[in-house]
Amino acid sequence: MQPLAAPAPTRPITTLVLDFLAYLEFERGLSRNTLEAYRSDLQQYDVFLDERGVDVLAATGEDVSAFLNGLAAGSTGRDGTVKRPAAAATVQRKAACLRSFYRHVRREGLLEADPTADVRGPRKREQLPKVLTRAEVAKLLAMPGRHGDADPITLRDRAILELMYACGLRASEATGLDVADVDLEDGMLRARGKGRKERLVPVGRRAVEAVSLYLRESRATMIGTKHAEPALFVNARGGRLSRQGLYKIVQRHARSAGLDDRMSPHTLRHSFATHLLAGGCDLRTLQEMLGHADIATTQMYTHLSAQRLQDVYRDAHPRALHAATV
Repeated sequence: MQPLAAPAPTRPITTLVLDFLAYLEFERGLSRNTLEAYRSDLQQYDVFLDERGVDVLAATGEDVSAFLNGLAAGSTGRDGTVKRPAAAATVQRKAACLRSFYRHVRREGLLEADPTADVRGPRKREQLPKVLTRAEVAKLLAMPGRHGDADPITLRDRAILELMYACGLRASEATGLDVADVDLEDGMLRARGKGRKERLVPVGRRAVEAVSLYLRESRATMIGTKHAEPALFVNARGGRLSRQGLYKIVQRHARSAGLDDRMSPHTLRHSFATHLLAGGCDLRTLQEMLGHADIATTQMYTHLSAQRLQDVYRDAHPRALHAATV
């Protein structure tokens, strides 16, 4: 009688997670923030499985569903602490993390069946992003230097706001720009988006003027002796501006414009897209400028444009609020 083959040794989830995160970073080019979120999600999943006495490679679809449903419903921990229900968007993200994790584990030949294959997270409620009107954008962009200031910080802030709105840049794309990425003579910019994908975006005249002035009269003063610094936008110490620093800049000027309750760096990107569509830009061209991999993502802005048209109509038409019903 042949002896039974020894079962394949299990691998600690820590090793599996490290392998998975390395794959996401080096093969997929995901951002540091996304990697940290996935790490946290998988650690939470590991704690859940440990409480059930289940190994990560032995988990079933039922285990995964129980984890996600527990997040959506809220739960009471062993120590008696009550965990509030997670938002649908949070549960969706954790579900996407687990699907991606188990697909990777299967590619590595450690699993035959994917426990997430038939698992569905809660539907994410569609929520349109906040968008500024053209007048609100003009008010925001006028904030840096509104008192006649022309110091290096003011010129930098004006250049940042003008360029982000002119090109629809993400915060990470704006802070990741090098001087060599901007061709002011031809009015073009090279942006590096998600997954390090590059795209070319036109730069409008106002943004060209603002960036030119910043480069000519501000940046050299700010970098001082750091002549090798490649970053386009730098902080007060002469190093590359961080995303946190960019957020503070946008919030500071948004408060001055009375827009802080509706404003983040991404609001300028949403406004850029909505205003282009309203001005007649076609969806495919907008997709290219935004760097969306899937045009379905870009189509969100068609809803925003339609909503904006309705708002303008209701505000402007003398009989819009009193139309007869049929």
